[in-house]
Amino acid sequence: MALNCGIVGLPNVGKSTIFSALSGVRAEAANYPFSTINPNVGVVTVPDGRLTRLSGIFHPERTIHAAVEFVDIAGLVKGASEGEGLGNQFLSHIREVGVIAQVVRCFDDPDIIHVANRVDPEADIETINIELALADLQTLAKRRERAERALKVQDRAERKNAELTLAALDKIGPVLEEGRPARLAALDSDLRDAVYDCHFITMKPQLYVCNVDEAGMKAGGQNAHVAAVTRRAGAEHSRAVVICGKFEAELADIEDGAEKSAFLAEIGLEEPGLFSLVRSAYDLLGLRTFFTAGPDECRAWTIRAGDAAPKAAGVIHTDFEKGFIKAEVYAVEDLFHYGTEAKIKEAGKYRIEGKEYQVQDGDVIFFKFNV
Repeated sequence: MALNCGIVGLPNVGKSTIFSALSGVRAEAANYPFSTINPNVGVVTVPDGRLTRLSGIFHPERTIHAAVEFVDIAGLVKGASEGEGLGNQFLSHIREVGVIAQVVRCFDDPDIIHVANRVDPEADIETINIELALADLQTLAKRRERAERALKVQDRAERKNAELTLAALDKIGPVLEEGRPARLAALDSDLRDAVYDCHFITMKPQLYVCNVDEAGMKAGGQNAHVAAVTRRAGAEHSRAVVICGKFEAELADIEDGAEKSAFLAEIGLEEPGLFSLVRSAYDLLGLRTFFTAGPDECRAWTIRAGDAAPKAAGVIHTDFEKGFIKAEVYAVEDLFHYGTEAKIKEAGKYRIEGKEYQVQDGDVIFFKFNV
């Protein structure tokens, strides 16, 4: 799976405004459809208060956060799966991301054009999801043809793989025909693996981004539109986050920390709403963080959930993985509790782990290696 998040939605729902606030990359935002044609790409720092506290203990020369890539993809419209509104081009961009963040307009403003001339987030979601499902149905039909041909070959292993593929497609097809995402199909790990090469768009994890106005944020991020999106997300076993794109864009332009804090307090927020979006995307990508710490540098490193210690060491340098000997590990929360590494050792919380150890989110690690 690609390690990036694609921002999608209908035209004029605030995608480019949110992307610009996220990344500092000034994507074109205009009051007409298709102002974004080529995808904009930005690398976004993952907010992590643990790293801030870690740096407060070690006082390093530099502090480096983890990062995740966001891609601003042009607005989709009804008929995109048939090429409407440059749909084929935009769908190809969506296929290349690991997670989809679907921005949904959850505010009323007669001065901002809606592509359907009405604000109805449930209908907007339905439009996007149906187009993605239709695109996946085209992929499914082509894959079915290949699998059916493979049933006629002599190689037994190839025939077995074809049978698994067809069994998976038989479960996915009815779900897509209902306009629902393929990820909701009841597939075991073998069936899921059998159709991995299909790269179904709707098999990707998805979260909904409710874009509200400032009045909506002051109301605690709740209105009838947000409630509708939240219900939809729950039905799909997905997530919904609420932000005000306009406010976040203005906040991103403020450089003074005290002024930022005052601006946040004015709308009743303790931190930018975009932080929840970044954290959700990072988590849905299956990414986890471990730390290295010392007087030179405190740094957050990104791994996949379930990665073993040698693979995590290889994120720092390939030599660390090749010559891995052991990992000295403690939980960052233990450092916050005990105050020093010496006291962590006294408490028996400082561990030596080998090659089989699966690194946990929030581990602080010192790797020993020999090349």
